[in-house]
Amino acid sequence: QVQLVESGGGLVQAGGSLRLSCAASGLTFSVHAMGWFRQAPGKEREFVAAISWSGGSTYYADSVKGRFTISRDNAENTVYLQMNSLKPEDTAVYYCAGGVGTWAGIEEADFGSWGQGTQVTVSS
Repeated sequence: QVQLVESGGGLVQAGGSLRLSCAASGLTFSVHAMGWFRQAPGKEREFVAAISWSGGSTYYADSVKGRFTISRDNAENTVYLQMNSLKPEDTAVYYCAGGVGTWAGIEEADFGSWGQGTQVTVSS
């Protein structure tokens, strides 16, 4: 049974930083792409970032490019999302997602397992 457990969310002022972590179990982590999505109140869940199985390829939504960095530690079965220069519009529940394959996609259909989410709130 795949389990993805996010941590690191919280309340931060605009311009601040947070680092999200996602600990994975129940899957061969090192052969799966991983990703982060987010869902703001009243909006659909949207793609944020993804990383290939080796970490050699990364993809970002235009809205976070240059501010967020996705990384992974295959020895620790953990994927990270470093979020800098946070804006109020980044406020959302952030979800970790496990890819169905080795290469990262940007659609929800490219991911087969999901965490429970962690709340990120950015105050102005």
